[in-house]
Amino acid sequence: MSDDRYERGLKKLAEIDGEAGERVIESLKDVAPDLARYTIEFAFGEVFSRPGLDLRSREIATVAALTALGTAAPQLKVHINAALNVGCTRQEIIEIIIQMAVYAGFPAALNGAFAAKEVFDEWDKSDSDH
Repeated sequence: MSDDRYERGLKKLAEIDGEAGERVIESLKDVAPDLARYTIEFAFGEVFSRPGLDLRSREIATVAALTALGTAAPQLKVHINAALNVGCTRQEIIEIIIQMAVYAGFPAALNGAFAAKEVFDEWDKSDSDH
């Protein structure tokens, strides 16, 4: 079962996050390989692979949650990138972040907006590199 979850998780990770997610997993392999495996198996092999919500909806929820946490900027950037990958627009991402100002406060929303700006700038740079 674990190998099935791992393979399903790797496939889902690639579908959602592309290279950004793979870089996170690779960066964990020399310091916490079990954490990398758990992330692939559970987060992507189980939760993100469940029926009931499409990937776009899951990324909207994830961006909202990470923005509200206010302490997960690297993960927020990965998931803003993922949200773009699965069809969210930049304006939708900004609206998600603005919505979090009501529930998580302006500092969390401001930090989220700055994280989004960094991701958008990276997307713009990669577009101009091609």
